[in-house]
Amino acid sequence: MSKEQVLAGRVAVVTGSARNIGRAIALDLARAGAAVIVNARSAAADAEAVAAEIRQAGGQAAVKIADVTDPAAVEALIAAAVSSFGRLDFLVNNASVRREVDFAALDYREWREILGLTLDGAYLCCHAALPHLIASGAGTIVNIGGLSSHTGATRRAHVIAAKAGLSGLTRALAHDLAAHNITVNCVAPGLIETVRASGQEPAHHAVHKTPGGRRGTPDEVAALVGFLCGPDARYITGQTIHANGGAFMA
Repeated sequence: MSKEQVLAGRVAVVTGSARNIGRAIALDLARAGAAVIVNARSAAADAEAVAAEIRQAGGQAAVKIADVTDPAAVEALIAAAVSSFGRLDFLVNNASVRREVDFAALDYREWREILGLTLDGAYLCCHAALPHLIASGAGTIVNIGGLSSHTGATRRAHVIAAKAGLSGLTRALAHDLAAHNITVNCVAPGLIETVRASGQEPAHHAVHKTPGGRRGTPDEVAALVGFLCGPDARYITGQTIHANGGAFMA
């Protein structure tokens, strides 16, 4: 594979990696030499296509269909990494849904669904992966946050609450896991060109603009995640790092 193999011998689980940013992260980690577990909740064909692309380029990949809100499924997801490749070094919590709904119409079922997938799912994955990340000796967790959790936006109370929770979880785990040489960071993308199931742009995209006048690509987010998993980022932990072209300047 063409990218320098700085992650050779390492193993990654990337949740929600069948499409868009998750797919780009899986491909980037594989180009750097990591074996990757490609995960989706139900999009098996898309997940298999990502794994096939990795293998065709000379990398290693396996697919595990698992709902990250299901504790037993998460245990099986993490176990698949260890049984397939012998270890686990990197966990990227990317699985999420970003629906828009007026707060007055936001019922508790949908509130819990979004928080369950984004925040509870990250908790479950981190908890299940922890023994293996400790065994790695240089484990890495990267949580994928979002622009609107820092700026606010209309019709996204559930999404913003969940993504803001990821930033808090990141800081907490950076403290809790430092003794095990595990770094924990959050990457917050914004205004990224992706294919959306609804076919509609998020409403907050009409409000936020970048100084350079362009949107980012999934590959640009993936490159940041790849760096945080690499050997040159071991002194970075507990941070939320923005990849938004200047739409929000922290």
